[in-house]
Amino acid sequence: MTTAPIQLDTYKLGFIGAGKMAESIARGIVQSGVLHPSRISTAHSNPVRRSAFESFGVKVFSQNQQVVEDSDVVIFSVKPQVVKDVVLQLQPLLSKKKLLVSVAAGVKLKDLQTWAGSERFIRVMPNTPAAVGEAATVMSLGGAATEADGELISKLFGSVGKIWKADEKLFDAITGLSGSGPAYIYIAIEALADGGVAAGLPRELALGLASQTVLGAASMVCQSGKHPGQLKDEVASPGGTTIAGIHELEKDGFRGLLMNAVVAAAKRSREFSK
Repeated sequence: MTTAPIQLDTYKLGFIGAGKMAESIARGIVQSGVLHPSRISTAHSNPVRRSAFESFGVKVFSQNQQVVEDSDVVIFSVKPQVVKDVVLQLQPLLSKKKLLVSVAAGVKLKDLQTWAGSERFIRVMPNTPAAVGEAATVMSLGGAATEADGELISKLFGSVGKIWKADEKLFDAITGLSGSGPAYIYIAIEALADGGVAAGLPRELALGLASQTVLGAASMVCQSGKHPGQLKDEVASPGGTTIAGIHELEKDGFRGLLMNAVVAAAKRSREFSK
């Protein structure tokens, strides 16, 4: 049977789970103009979470079943340990006319499709910078998800950052890099700021310089098209201050530590997914 296309000009979007990630994604979708908030819904009983969504126009129901019934595209944004129970509970309402999406880390498409009784599923791995519109997101299409379905999800998640498509077998490595990666960078920013304080800078100035320097360096990589090694060489003049600092980083195995962190997180993700 041919999968019925989602009507792009009228479809409704629902979030099962009304946490911070769902809020970030929904807010980005609304602010970018991709969807009017009247076409988005979620459900929660906590007044704080309800008001967070209602503050930018999203409809908040009392029950998840109401969200599914009201939606053509359903995003499961609950914790990985409860996603099975939630999908099974809603399974009678998950017709193959609905496009289903999961952002639950470590939960495989084959399991999601089995629980839902539908292969029209897309697995998406965003990261926490979605909250400021700078997410790094990857998606993988399930068996019955169409290319048009993938384009729809690319547009939705593209409103909160950048999105790539990849084979699901890469998702553990993606988790180790972009999923956990923001934490590594936060540590790096903190350490750079501490170094500035140790060198005599006031704390507030050091933290501001450190965070803006990381932001600027990342923007240079994204926008210049140059390899980061080339950009590094352009800063490190012969016998200068930068190469002296790089020498210290290399002596302490800076690159190896970051590589090991990604590999360790990817390994942990594989353990969870089993």
